[in-house]
Amino acid sequence: MRGLLRENAAEAANAYMAWWNLAGVDCAVGEERVDWLRTAQAHARPALPVGGDGPAPARPASFDAFLTWLAEDAAQPERHWPGAAILPEGPTEAPLMVITDMPDPADVSAGALLSDRAGQLFDGMLRAIGLKRADIHLASLFLSRPPGAMVEAADLAAAAARMRTHVMLAAPRRLLLLGDRTIRSLLPAADAGSRIFNHDGGTLPVFATFHPRLLLGQPAAKAECWRMLQGLIEEMSE
Repeated sequence: MRGLLRENAAEAANAYMAWWNLAGVDCAVGEERVDWLRTAQAHARPALPVGGDGPAPARPASFDAFLTWLAEDAAQPERHWPGAAILPEGPTEAPLMVITDMPDPADVSAGALLSDRAGQLFDGMLRAIGLKRADIHLASLFLSRPPGAMVEAADLAAAAARMRTHVMLAAPRRLLLLGDRTIRSLLPAADAGSRIFNHDGGTLPVFATFHPRLLLGQPAAKAECWRMLQGLIEEMSE
């Protein structure tokens, strides 16, 4: 009787584990975060070549070609997310290029980056350093907003590499990064304290601060943001 019970228990356990495996749960703990809201189509897309797996696809050689590539290339991560893409705006060779992580919900509705209250605060930051939106080049790591604002590590790495080409072709004189995700993606831990940004064509001065959306919720952080802006003002006056 005991042997039969043990045998039935083993079969039940095996059936239980097989059911979870079919459901896609094949380990207790994974090393990477999983975006459960990502569509099945996104999981099916082929992986980008990494390292020695093959030559990297050719990037555009001019800024106009780069914009066309952003808007039309089917391999861009945003093609698998809902919503229209918000392309970069502003002149090349601008005195300042500003990079944020992705459009906020208000930006998606407005069809432009840094809209609504966050945009008003951002415009105030620009005025403090003697600039307006028409003077700057404004872009985001991601052109649209993924479900739940969750991004896989591979997409983040691809967007960071794409942005280094973008900076080279836009050719600004200095760079301002907004938000923790943007900073961590474009300034690796080894360069976190650096004032120099390495892009595909060389280097340029870089400054980093909180995203306006965080400043709206945490006014105490505005003092640190103002100290950064003062440093940027000093650099622009040189």
